Amino acid sequence: MAFAVNQNKNCMKKSAIILCLLFTATFAKAQFTSASLTASGLTCSMCSKAVYSALVKVSSVETVKSNIAASSYRIVFKKDAQVNLDDIKNAVKGAGFSVAKLQVTMNFNNVAVENDAHVNVSGENLHFLNVSQRTLNGEITLTVLDKDFISTKEYKKFAQYTSMKCYTTGFMDSCCKKDEASATRIYHVTI
Repeated sequence: MAFAVNQNKNCMKKSAIILCLLFTATFAKAQFTSASLTASGLTCSMCSKAVYSALVKVSSVETVKSNIAASSYRIVFKKDAQVNLDDIKNAVKGAGFSVAKLQVTMNFNNVAVENDAHVNVSGENLHFLNVSQRTLNGEITLTVLDKDFISTKEYKKFAQYTSMKCYTTGFMDSCCKKDEASATRIYHVTI
């Protein structure tokens, strides 16, 4: 009997290690793959060049292609890089401009979403607003709805889809129970 109990404990430990490794592998695979950014406040090609130069310095960015006429930038992220959308926003602000719109493309694998729901996708905390209940698969483009990622008018428009305080703070601790994950950044998005 003691042999069976020890064998069960060893099996449980091995199972826990395997599950942890599988979770880590899944966590690292899916990520933001690319983004489309529109900047505001640009008046000339020198302005566009300043934003471009700031974006290529972001550690997670692989390439940036600019469209001067549209004040837009197509960003491709490095494979397996940890992408921080605030770094993108801060790069644009650091160049002296602001983000008018940021859309990000992310891979999804059977992820259920609905309006006003928090979803953790590969370590990214996403709060979906103004979406119908559905399951996401494949590459999906999301529009980031947080302050300084869209216009004030658009920001106020999307506020009607939630009563959670995290929309105004950008952090889960303002509306979620106090735990280790609650002090993390949450991005508000729509499809």
